[in-house]
Amino acid sequence: MAKDIKIALVGNPNTGKSTLFNLLTGLNQKIGNFPGITVDKKLGYCKLAENKQAEIIDLPGTYSLYPKSKDESIVFQVLADKNNPSHPDIVVLVADATNLRRNLLLYSQVADLGLPVVLVLNMTDMAKKEGIDIDINKLSERLGIQVVAISARSNSGIDQLKMAIGNTTPIATQTTGADMHMLAPEAIDLVKSHLKIDNDYLALQLLHQHQPLNVFSIEDHSVFEKIKSSHNFESSKLQAAETIARYRYLGTVLSGVIEDTGAVKKFAFSDKLDAVLTNKFWGFLIFIAILFFIFNSIFSWSSYPMELIEYSFVWLTEFGHQHLPEGVLTNLLLDGVVAGLGGVVIFIPQIAILFAFISILEDTGYMARVTFMMDKIMRKFGLSGKSVVPMIGSLACAVPSIMSARNIESWKDRIITIMVVPLVSCSARLPVYTLLISLVVPEKMLWGFINLQGLTLMGMYLISIFAAVIVAFIMKLIIKAKERSYFIMELPVYRMPRWTNVLYTMYEKSKTFVFEAGKVIIAISIILWVLASYGPSDRFEKIDKKYAAIEAQKDSVQISTLERDKSAEKLENSYAGILGHVIEPAIKPLGFDWKIGIALITSFAAREAFVGTMATIYSVDGGDEEVATIRNKMRGATNPDTGLPVFTFATAFSLMLFYAFAMQCMSTVAVVYRETKSWKWPVIQLVYMTAMAYVASLIAYQLLK
Repeated sequence: MAKDIKIALVGNPNTGKSTLFNLLTGLNQKIGNFPGITVDKKLGYCKLAENKQAEIIDLPGTYSLYPKSKDESIVFQVLADKNNPSHPDIVVLVADATNLRRNLLLYSQVADLGLPVVLVLNMTDMAKKEGIDIDINKLSERLGIQVVAISARSNSGIDQLKMAIGNTTPIATQTTGADMHMLAPEAIDLVKSHLKIDNDYLALQLLHQHQPLNVFSIEDHSVFEKIKSSHNFESSKLQAAETIARYRYLGTVLSGVIEDTGAVKKFAFSDKLDAVLTNKFWGFLIFIAILFFIFNSIFSWSSYPMELIEYSFVWLTEFGHQHLPEGVLTNLLLDGVVAGLGGVVIFIPQIAILFAFISILEDTGYMARVTFMMDKIMRKFGLSGKSVVPMIGSLACAVPSIMSARNIESWKDRIITIMVVPLVSCSARLPVYTLLISLVVPEKMLWGFINLQGLTLMGMYLISIFAAVIVAFIMKLIIKAKERSYFIMELPVYRMPRWTNVLYTMYEKSKTFVFEAGKVIIAISIILWVLASYGPSDRFEKIDKKYAAIEAQKDSVQISTLERDKSAEKLENSYAGILGHVIEPAIKPLGFDWKIGIALITSFAAREAFVGTMATIYSVDGGDEEVATIRNKMRGATNPDTGLPVFTFATAFSLMLFYAFAMQCMSTVAVVYRETKSWKWPVIQLVYMTAMAYVASLIAYQLLK
């Protein structure tokens, strides 16, 4: 998409930057990676006045240009390097109006890089409620830039912001802040002379952190290091001196700009809520109750839309078989692609509900409280409080959660977090759990309000979290490291969730689930359909001859039954059937047959593939019209040796435990390798998780059968 101007959104965490990004770009955005690294890059497009197009990039939240994590280092790399493809024409710095002094520290650093800046004061409505009055005009005059007051949650001030962006000149207009030259005058002058630049602060920052920038040669890096050593450049001391100088300068800027009327005690409501929600006893009890409500809702609220989707795909398959010409392509399309896709789309309601709740918990500020509460407990098991964020994030997906572990400074804590995060049940396991639970757990309400299926689902998630904590404790004893970690976190004030943001998250995550999982599952479904429909020619010839002889002596009703038996026998002798039978002896003690064995293999590409595999296998297998849905087909499946159902209570729980613990996600293996820069850790992870899954399934099946 052509753009007239490139804008970077910059700000502290919890300032509403991402909410503003969604407001400006709507659905016109995409997520990719910054070149050469795995940090997410959110890009969007927005129309300004006079039909100008703006490309907006949402940079990771940071408190200063001195990064504490890999994500935060991106901000400096993008802003300092003019050759970076994401380098902006204008920086829109989003500040929290309720804590302006702290937020302006980052502004003063960005402004000193010499980029045109528009300052956005978000949450001005909350500031007024807290008795904080800000003189916008005086602040704008003192800083020499446009200052815009907005409230992203109530969608106010957005048009004024667009006008301000459109009116911003490409030349920086801000007044000079604290004198950075005085911190290391000789070293700064040498860098400016070497690079032929005139910006004091950029020269100072390059002495602090030139390594991440790819624009410099080995010779340049060597020059920087020589300058530092010859002028006793102590980075940590100079950073502290800079911060003091900046806060002194900001004190003069904000004098007479902010008036605290004292009308309302600041954050009084948040403090009262925190007294209950972070309480050592009530806090945990409330958290468990919230978790139960979420999982109960996932089952209760999704049942009708799931049934509608399920029967829509059944109708589509039947309609296709009736109106499309018979042949290989029709069977591939309907029994392969459509069946596999149906196994994905059916779970959109549950995925949407899960992400809606996660978005609400994050938007309200409650998720930060959960992290705070869990810190002391986590430390006893070898994890820091910062490990809670990746673990909670893993309820959605392990891949971004492993990447988010970069903000854990301790190497040991980071490695342990990466190793246990995939044990926490992600959204990819949700379709497996819900399908199996719906087969063996009755749809009953306990005491009139507790959904038994929802309670079982919550149990599976809690089992995975307990397993992760126990494995972390064992790894704490095995992995040795000297450094100690620390946990610092700002608790945001409680706010009402922005419902358009929640709806957008539901849409975006559901779309990602369908397209990302769908691509894998459709590919697997096509391959699987071919493997399940064809086999060694001599085997298929024998089956055809056998049933041709039998059919000649039977009536039409018996022939219909024979067709089903013939399909089942062909499936068993297909390439997929042969592969399933090869691994069956190893998985039989777990209660799994060869069909489930095929699903276990395909699931190593993506766990969601289990449902698509079952749909394809049972579509190829054939069956009565009355058991047309995938759940009914699986419910009606019987063991040919015993005549008993394949999916018994014992088998279903054995299978759920296997999926709870097994590392069946190639994307996770890849990202662990990328984050640790070694095959050692992903191999260890793959081995220990597969062993855990096998042992847990074995014990469960042998005890429950």
